[in-house]
Amino acid sequence: MRATLQTLEQTIRQRRTADPSTSYVAKLTARGRSKIAQKVGEEAVETVIAAMEGDRGGVIGESADLLFHLAVLLADLDISLDEVMDELDRREGVSGIVEKAARPTD
Repeated sequence: MRATLQTLEQTIRQRRTADPSTSYVAKLTARGRSKIAQKVGEEAVETVIAAMEGDRGGVIGESADLLFHLAVLLADLDISLDEVMDELDRREGVSGIVEKAARPTD
């Protein structure tokens, strides 16, 4: 699974500077971080809607769209998927309630 995400990450990073008329990633990147973030939100909402409808195929498709757009956002922020995976590894075995309680408050 990690190999697929690594390939996706590499492809996105390569296409960010491509011609926006031929690359969706480049076009989205050219529109700016707020547009990328908006697309992540849209895909998250569409995933939730599919889940609430019990649409298994819809959840799979929308989840793929969500992961793709999240990878574009991470690339825009120069955050690697390995950094995200490292954070998940760090949380492994820690109760979600305990982990949330340990977060600093603003």
